[in-house]
Amino acid sequence: MKVDKVVLAAPRGFCAGVEKAIKALDWMTRVFEPPVFCYHEIVHNQFVVEYFQSLGVIFIDDVAVVPPGAPVMLSAHGSPPAVVEAARRSGGTVVDAVCPLVTKVHHELKVRAKKGYTVLYVGHEGHEEAVGTMAVAPDSVHLIQSREDIDALTSHHGPVALLSQTTLSLDEWQDLREHAEVVFPDIWMPNRSDLCFATTNRQAALREVAKGADAVIVIGSANSSNTVALTKVAEAVGCPRVLRVNGAFELPNDLVGTVAVTAGASAPESLVNEVLNFLDPTDGVTVSSVIVEDEYFPPPPELREMLKAISALVDLVLQTPEPSSFDGQADREFTAAQVLSAVSR
Repeated sequence: MKVDKVVLAAPRGFCAGVEKAIKALDWMTRVFEPPVFCYHEIVHNQFVVEYFQSLGVIFIDDVAVVPPGAPVMLSAHGSPPAVVEAARRSGGTVVDAVCPLVTKVHHELKVRAKKGYTVLYVGHEGHEEAVGTMAVAPDSVHLIQSREDIDALTSHHGPVALLSQTTLSLDEWQDLREHAEVVFPDIWMPNRSDLCFATTNRQAALREVAKGADAVIVIGSANSSNTVALTKVAEAVGCPRVLRVNGAFELPNDLVGTVAVTAGASAPESLVNEVLNFLDPTDGVTVSSVIVEDEYFPPPPELREMLKAISALVDLVLQTPEPSSFDGQADREFTAAQVLSAVSR
């Protein structure tokens, strides 16, 4: 199929938190014999999950099913404290791949709860990040999904705080934040928004390219909150046709004109390339960039310590004259895209 032109949003695709999580799970599959267990999907992307399943990773929704002593990875979305404790009691190696930005919200909730605040948490019911965050202080937090949820708490007395799921659309967050400020004029909020910088950057980039497009293609899985948020952004700017797809195989054959393309924060760039090949634009591909991201999150601390120990053992066995150690720069330069390439193994 040939459309006239493709405008590619930048940034798009993998964020720093997803990079960290995918590379961490890749290390687990290299260090341990299968199966490696992972609590919930490591990231919300069908392609990534199926890739790791092919390596013997078993994704679970209950750590109680993990055999004693088996290695466990906890997903990037953050886990309830009780789940983390239960995983560690199983006796195996536990690596928590939670995104640092989610950890920040967990900490904010814990601190506000201890200070006697009632916390309004803007998020999506049932989403793994929301479930994990609210479990930090369940008696002090209320899930907020609409203005009506805020209004229902108007009779509340005492200090109130407002926190958020990191992957919401900026429009959704701003609307509820502004309403909360009207209802609770003294409401506490963190100095820096809880919204993930990568999420807001991808939404800003999409706004620029969606305005003049005949159609927008958002690549990512249906259970990815930030991917769904991107579709809402494209609809909000008035694009007449918005498609969310897992990959090129789900695209229709009747796309015409100018097509804008982006990808959710857990969608591999290889899927973007397949979509571009499918569209085969007559006038080529133009990249529209709003910001260059250079954020890097190092591996989880448990994994860093494990890799250091393995390096020391190798040095001992091989009698290496100069001891090796975990190379942070090498980890920064090795990408999740390389992990997902068969050549990398």
